[in-house]
Amino acid sequence: MDGGLDGVPGAASGARFRLDVAYDGTDFSGWARQPARRTVCGVLEDALGVVLREPVALTVAGRTDAGVHATGQVAHADLPAGLDPGRLVRRLARLLPPDVRVRAVTPVPDAFDARFSALRRHYRYRVATAPYGAEPLRARDTLSWPHPLDLDAVRAASAGLLGEHDFAAFCKRREGATTVRALQELTWARDADGVVQAAVAADAFCHSMVRSLVGALLDVGRGRRAADWPAGLLRRSERASEVTVAPAHGLTLVAVDYPPAAELAARAHTTRRLRVPPDLRAD
Repeated sequence: MDGGLDGVPGAASGARFRLDVAYDGTDFSGWARQPARRTVCGVLEDALGVVLREPVALTVAGRTDAGVHATGQVAHADLPAGLDPGRLVRRLARLLPPDVRVRAVTPVPDAFDARFSALRRHYRYRVATAPYGAEPLRARDTLSWPHPLDLDAVRAASAGLLGEHDFAAFCKRREGATTVRALQELTWARDADGVVQAAVAADAFCHSMVRSLVGALLDVGRGRRAADWPAGLLRRSERASEVTVAPAHGLTLVAVDYPPAAELAARAHTTRRLRVPPDLRAD
């Protein structure tokens, strides 16, 4: 094995880098490290540690659940200042398994925080409505839906969910964490191949929120619920047990938006105050 990427094994960490990551979530138990489980974070941190010969800790924009995919995941890490980003990408390509790729490594300001600096996250949910289901080459990222799907009803129901609301009915609550989110996009379109895609964007999402929204809207689309039912659930302060959580494999994180460099620190400060309980804040 050769030395560190700048020729200095174990060089002191001194600079922040953004990592753009893609993965097929099928065989991962989600992003976050878990004992005795294969996770995206675990695989990436282990590979980075081998290449750089020092422990690496990643901070991620969105901790995806087991089975959820990503084409536009973003993470950051503090790495040796002199490393060659292009060489690191090539080294990781040889070392990582084929279901996870680091597509780019980019130097960023110290104020960049992949999680707290983010303005919004973009997801896509794919639903195949053809009688035969999903195409074999897309079966791992597309839900086969053997029911009618009234897109007009789905779109009407989606419109009632846009804006800032308490989405407690659609979230698995975490102690001390807010379930208030600003849902900025929830649109549905049929592709040329007949697959229906839901485009969902928000400042952030709570646990299982996207799949719960999709599950509720699919129930509207098949005629089991009225178009005003999902918006009516926003009046609740606890998770709605009657909401079906759509399967994980249809969901992909496709992009994360960030402000200009001069606004990164202010954005991170604002987000921390909104998302983190007071007793866990650093400031």
